[in-house]
Amino acid sequence: MSGKTFLDTNILVYAVDEDDAARRSTCRAVIAALAADGSGVISTQVMQEFYVAATRKLGMPPLAAKTVLKTFAVFEVVQVSPSTIEAAIDCSVLNTLSFRDALIVASAASAGCTRLFTEDLNAGQAVLGVAIENPLA
Repeated sequence: MSGKTFLDTNILVYAVDEDDAARRSTCRAVIAALAADGSGVISTQVMQEFYVAATRKLGMPPLAAKTVLKTFAVFEVVQVSPSTIEAAIDCSVLNTLSFRDALIVASAASAGCTRLFTEDLNAGQAVLGVAIENPLA
């Protein structure tokens, strides 16, 4: 894979979802490839959202979710800052995105990512110079 790739929360959550073997397998392969070549990027927002989704939606025990989070340390982690939040507000308004999605895009752009793997946005579009791709499509 070329360039840096930002992983949205849903890709990480599907990687541990025991109820969806096909998505789990695809997402694990994507995560493994990005970890192997060092091109994966996540943010503190993604880490927080993963913990909440894993424990609430998937019923994962909190300490198990924490253990999985530690494995994501192989990725570059974007710290959400006041300037990232301001960029996300602008992105949200200008691109009619939810603030949550805009913060994901703004974090990806701030890290210099060329693409964003997500199921939540329209694949094929580019926002803030970041190409949106759905590895599950």
